[in-house]
Amino acid sequence: MKCLVQAPALIALLCLSALQVQAQSQAPQAPLTQTLISGVKIVHTTVGTGAMPTAVDRVKVHYRGTLPNGTEFDSSYKEGPVVFPLNKVIRCWTQALQHMKVGGKATLSCPAELAYGSKGAGDAIPPNTALSFELELLGIEK
Repeated sequence: MKCLVQAPALIALLCLSALQVQAQSQAPQAPLTQTLISGVKIVHTTVGTGAMPTAVDRVKVHYRGTLPNGTEFDSSYKEGPVVFPLNKVIRCWTQALQHMKVGGKATLSCPAELAYGSKGAGDAIPPNTALSFELELLGIEK
């Protein structure tokens, strides 16, 4: 029985295959995007490796909120992270954070009815305004 592939050619072929696999594993991953049935859009810019919270958990987050025109209306980055019961904030956050893992970062697009709705929030957020948030889930406190 004759060997059709010479040893150097076989080694070269194996090396080429290994390089292709390595290049694929090192390629940057596109952000994972989820659109919930409610209309909340979650773009996971960093997928965490920790636990996922439930609606009754207290969570620790950093956040930045912006209006449709890009104006920032609130942020935790200057004062430090905030801790709150997940079921005591706007519904957009309650829903989205249950789809994140600790250590994860995401950008949310929140329909107005899942944010502050027809009432708005003071002078900062007009009624019926869709909002965007950058969220970073830092921890879960049971």
